[in-house]
Parts: sequence; structure tokens; C-alpha cells
Amino acid sequence: MILRDLGEFNLIKRLSRRIKLSACVVKGIGDDAAVLRYKKDRHLLFTTDMLIEGRHFLKSSGGYLIGKKSMSVNVSDIAAMGGIPLAAVISLGVPPSLSLDFVDGLYRGIREIAGKFKIDLVGGDTVRSKKIVINIALTGEVEKASLVLRNGARPGDVIFVTGAIGGSLNKRHLNFTPRVKEAGFLVKSYKIHSMIDVSDGLIADLGHILESSRAGAVIHEKDIPISRDAKNFKTAIVDGEDFELIFTVSNRTADRLIKKWPFRTRLSKIGHICKDCKCLCLISKDNKKQKQKIKGYAHF
Repeated sequence: MILRDLGEFNLIKRLSRRIKLSACVVKGIGDDAAVLRYKKDRHLLFTTDMLIEGRHFLKSSGGYLIGKKSMSVNVSDIAAMGGIPLAAVISLGVPPSLSLDFVDGLYRGIREIAGKFKIDLVGGDTVRSKKIVINIALTGEVEKASLVLRNGARPGDVIFVTGAIGGSLNKRHLNFTPRVKEAGFLVKSYKIHSMIDVSDGLIADLGHILESSRAGAVIHEKDIPISRDAKNFKTAIVDGEDFELIFTVSNRTADRLIKKWPFRTRLSKIGHICKDCKCLCLISKDNKKQKQKIKGYAHF
């Protein structure tokens, strides 16, 4: 068997089965960030993302936007856990022929996001490579009472998504704002049962919540906010790299949340967690119900 036959997420499951964790780990592989014991009232969050030229970005996009994205994708993971970012290390693989102007732009983009979210840049590594490779590892912290995982969705929960979905192929993935403020408001004001950021696609990432929570869901096409940059609805829900938040709350909480939402960021109620099914179903605009295959972006 080769990796393409196994698939990215089955590979992760295969590798994670062989890992033993110590008592300091609250949550290991399988969420947006690892959760480690830290302080009396807080947990430490730890995440990392690798971006590769030709896969996650094109060199022609310029160092500045690529730098912004490389830091922002990690910040989005911390937000999805209900936390705030703290410190980062940056590892960079570059060809010797790469211009200094490009590298300066790259770090200018990284520093801009770091400054916006008060992240300390504390180290890293630089190596020679054929293509540009950027890997950032980021720590964060979250109050214990505010921690949100993927596995807490409950029957009857309402499913929400922030912002708009789709259009990543039209460069939206390079210049976005991680939803740290929105997530902070949510976890401090309400009981959020589950949450994830949309990196692999709305269908795939909602699927991660459902798998972790051992639940099913029904979502409505008419209620899903589609970006004007998206090609169409069908591709928008699977393309990925939207970096919006999907989360679930009780029906009673949902009504209060809609009335109290303080941000310009759009908030959309798109469906609910089922009481008696384990699949994901989409209700089309013409009111037809169709079971959805859980698919989105995967590396192999």
C-alpha cells in the first residue's frame, strides 16, 4: 500500500495509535491544537502548520501575503480552541537563489500578524531547499472553562458558521483575519459545545466535529453564506482554506447569541445536530434531502 491509497487522515489515525501520552497532555492528536497542563486556571495550546510553495501558495503572490498567511493559519487554530496566541518559532526552507526582497516581505507579513495578536517571535531554523517551505509552531493559552474541543456537539445543537465560505482559489486564503476576537467573545459569553476552523472545507471540517462527537447533522443550502469570490456552491463547501469558525450551541443559547452578536463579521445559522442519525445531510434550495460524502481538501 502507498500513502495515496491510505489517505491523509487515515495516515494520521494510523500514526496516532502508536503514540503514548503522559499525564500532562489534556488533548493530543485530533483537534486544532494540542492541549497541555499549564497553570492552575489555564491550559497551554500548541499547534503547527507547514506551507509549501506550489501547494499552499504561489511564489508570484509575493512574500508579504505568504508571510501573513503562514502566521494567520496558526492563529486560527488557537482561536478554534477558544484561546489566545502567545509565542512562535519559524522554520524556513529556501533556495539560495531566492531574493532578499522576497524574504524581507515574508517576514514583514509574519511580523504584521504577530504584532496584531501580540505574538512573540522567539526562534526557529533556516535550511536550504528546492522550494520555499515555511513551518510555524505556535503556543497559546486558554482558560480551562473556555476550552472548546471538536467532540462536544450534542443532539439538538444549532450549527453556526462565521463569515462566508468559498473563494480560497481566488486568493482569499492569503489575506484573512483569524477569528480570535469572535472566538473569545463566544467562549466567555456562552457555553460553546464544539468548534473548529474551516481549513479543509466546510463539509470536511463539520465532518470532523461529527466524527469526534459521534453525531450526525442536517444543514441547509439556503442558509450557508457563500463568498462572492466562490466559483459556485458545490465547490465553495469543499475547497477549504476559509479559516472561518464552525461551532455548535444549544438551541436556547442560539437565540440569545443571534441577538447579542456584536461583530460586523457575518454569523449564520446553517443547521442542527441530529438526535437519531450519524450522517451529514444537505437540504437543497428546492427542499431535497441528500446525504453528503464527507470530503474536502486532502494532501493524498
